[in-house]
Amino acid sequence: MFLSVIKKYWLYLTLFILTIITLLSLWPLPELPSVPGSDKTHHVIAYAVLILPTALKKPKYWWAIVWGFVAWSGAIELLQPYINRYGEWGDMVANLTGLVTGYLIAMLIQKFRGDRHQENNS
Repeated sequence: MFLSVIKKYWLYLTLFILTIITLLSLWPLPELPSVPGSDKTHHVIAYAVLILPTALKKPKYWWAIVWGFVAWSGAIELLQPYINRYGEWGDMVANLTGLVTGYLIAMLIQKFRGDRHQENNS
């Protein structure tokens, strides 16, 4: 049931997650907050969650969406130095790692649910 909800509302979920990532990445801060865990781990988790609805739904243009996420991630890293944040190559690598991880998780979910390679062209 939960998987069908994700697949049904994948676009809204994806846009919501992308908005949250963008706001958290570009909101000017006097100093970075102290949060548990590694900064790179947070990047991996955020981008894994971002790709998950798209990878589960797999619309016919899903690879274009993935490349859009890569470009968006790079744009964020390039903009951060202009708003009192730090753009780092390591963050970009962590973002890409998150995208790959999220995709692999989606494939595992589909494999164990028995709907592997089931593409919905919406």
